[in-house]
Amino acid sequence: MAPGLVETAPSHLPASQEAKLSSFPDGLKTSGQHPPVYSQVQPYLEFPKVHTGPTVWTADDYRENPELWTHQFSLGEIFEISAAADNFIESGTPLTGISKTNFPLPNLCKRLEVLRKDLIDGKGFFLFRGLPVREWDLQKCATAYMGLGAYLGYFVSQNGRGHVLGHVKDLGEDPTKTDRVRIYRTNARQYFHTDGADIVGLLCVAKSLSGERHPDVVETLCEPNWYFDRKGEVSTGEEEWIRGSIFYLENGSHTLDPRVYAKFDPMNVTSLARFNSGPNAHIPPLSDRQQQAMEVFEKTCAELSLHMILAPGDIQFLSNSHVFHARTAYTDHPPGAVDEDGQPARRRHLMRLWLAAPESEGGWKLPYHDSLEKKRGGIQVNDTPPVCPLDAE
Repeated sequence: MAPGLVETAPSHLPASQEAKLSSFPDGLKTSGQHPPVYSQVQPYLEFPKVHTGPTVWTADDYRENPELWTHQFSLGEIFEISAAADNFIESGTPLTGISKTNFPLPNLCKRLEVLRKDLIDGKGFFLFRGLPVREWDLQKCATAYMGLGAYLGYFVSQNGRGHVLGHVKDLGEDPTKTDRVRIYRTNARQYFHTDGADIVGLLCVAKSLSGERHPDVVETLCEPNWYFDRKGEVSTGEEEWIRGSIFYLENGSHTLDPRVYAKFDPMNVTSLARFNSGPNAHIPPLSDRQQQAMEVFEKTCAELSLHMILAPGDIQFLSNSHVFHARTAYTDHPPGAVDEDGQPARRRHLMRLWLAAPESEGGWKLPYHDSLEKKRGGIQVNDTPPVCPLDAE
């Protein structure tokens, strides 16, 4: 029988109180995945019918104006990043301990402060170009990337193994096994979705070879009766799924008009068939209305999207609060292939960051019990400590 639409209290202490200082370098633990506080979930009737402000835009606003959303690193900026990375590596500090304090960027910090504000309260996306990743090894790439990320938010774990530096790379896993395979570890298409943190960053280390018109649908997307698969990444005593909405209304917004917040990955919705029937029938299957809503949602996102192609050295930052992202399927370089410089071709490889921007530091006001916590969101399994693998594993 499906759980009722009732209030549920969190079954654990705030993450910051549970953290073991010996395992968590900054004494802060990723909060993890949780259902919303249902009493704070606003019904669709309460949503504003007209949305305005800097978080609302169309692709036409930016398609022909890349100067509004891209920045080519200057030689001076690259020198500043490179020097900070070299000094950090020389210090011997573990990568999990990187912060603004031990990665000083006296000039770039001003640009990153403006960017953080724009990601949270503005258009919600930006693209840096030109980090010299082909000249640096993976350790320096990761150090420079995480050093930049430290100015935008707090690193949260992206999986049950504690990876705060993720790797989007084809590891040959079966994308049809959606109940246990994370799609970023395959070369399959990803539908429009958000990730489990406030901000997601992607650094391209190597690229591949190739690569409200429906108010009834919106109402369906606002109902807190969607179930999301946790794919086994659960702490002791937690359920295998989370029930919530796809669209939420921000609580007590600091803007003139309340903003709409999104949280959705269709791959985590369609993978729950194992709990819909037989002895494990704990939650209901998708209704016809929900299936139609997902189809309309994907089609609408595709029609209105702004397309980007990342080259090696590019860094994309996106707000998960109000920007969905996707990717097409891709073909990787075959074994023995060479690149345009005659060097062995590196397989497609993106380094990923999930960054928390908590309400207590200007982030969106969300209907979750951990909205004020520094490392809200992410994926945390029991007391798994953070790790920074330099390549996919």
